[in-house]
Amino acid sequence: MTQPNNLKGKIALITGATHGIGKSIALTLARAGAEIIAIGRTQSALEELDDDIKKIGYKATLVPLDLTQSELIEKLSNVLYDRYKKLDILVCNAGILGSLTPINHIDENEWNKVISTNVTANIALLRSFDRLLKMSRKAQVLFLTSNIVQLKKPFWGIYAASKAALEQIAFSYAEEVRQTDISVNLVDPGAVATNLRSKAMPGEKQDSLTQPEDLSGFFIEVLNNNKNLHSQIFKFNEWKESQNS
Repeated sequence: MTQPNNLKGKIALITGATHGIGKSIALTLARAGAEIIAIGRTQSALEELDDDIKKIGYKATLVPLDLTQSELIEKLSNVLYDRYKKLDILVCNAGILGSLTPINHIDENEWNKVISTNVTANIALLRSFDRLLKMSRKAQVLFLTSNIVQLKKPFWGIYAASKAALEQIAFSYAEEVRQTDISVNLVDPGAVATNLRSKAMPGEKQDSLTQPEDLSGFFIEVLNNNKNLHSQIFKFNEWKESQNS
C-alpha cells in the first residue's frame, strides 16, 4: 500500500472537484500531501471542499470556473506559471451527461454543450497547461472515461460520443508527449454513486454502487505508477479484483 504523503510537494489540478469522484480525488490527493487546485462551477461547493481539506490539515486553491470559457483557462495557466512554474498532476474529471435520447431527437444546442464540456474544454486544458506539465520532473495527466464507449447502448449517443472523442484526444496527446516526462492515462471508475449516475439511472439503489470515497486507494496507485505505464486505461473493477485475489 502506498504510504501517506507520497505526493508531498506535488501541484495537482482537478476539474469538477466539488462533487462525487472529483471531490474524492481532491481529498485523496490532499491527504497524500499534494497541493490542490480545485476547479468547479459553484463557489459555495468549492468553499465546502476547502473546509474539508482544511480539516485534514492541508490547503487548496479554489478556482470558480466554467471550463467552456477557454480564455479563462489560459489566464489560469499564466497565474500558475507565475506561482509554481510547474504542474505535476492534471485530473480531467469534469463532465456532463446530456439527455438520453434517440439519435434523431438530439438537440443541436445540447450536443454542442456536451461536446464543449466533455471534449473541447479538455483540449483547452492541454493547450494551456502543456508547458507547465513539461516543467514537472514527472507529470501525470488522467482523463476520466467510461465503458459506455464499448457498450453500443441505445439512447446514450451524446455521452458515449463525447467519451469516445475524449479517449482519442488522450491517446493522441499521449503519443505526442511520449518522449517527455509526462505520463498520460485514462481511468474508468465503473458504476459510481454520483449525481451524473443518478440522473442516468434514477431507479438505481445508490448504496449498491461503488461510492466515490471507495476509489481513493485506486487513484493513489494509478498516480504512483511505478511501472511508468503510459497511454493505458486503468479500470477500477479490475484493480478491485486484483486486491481481492
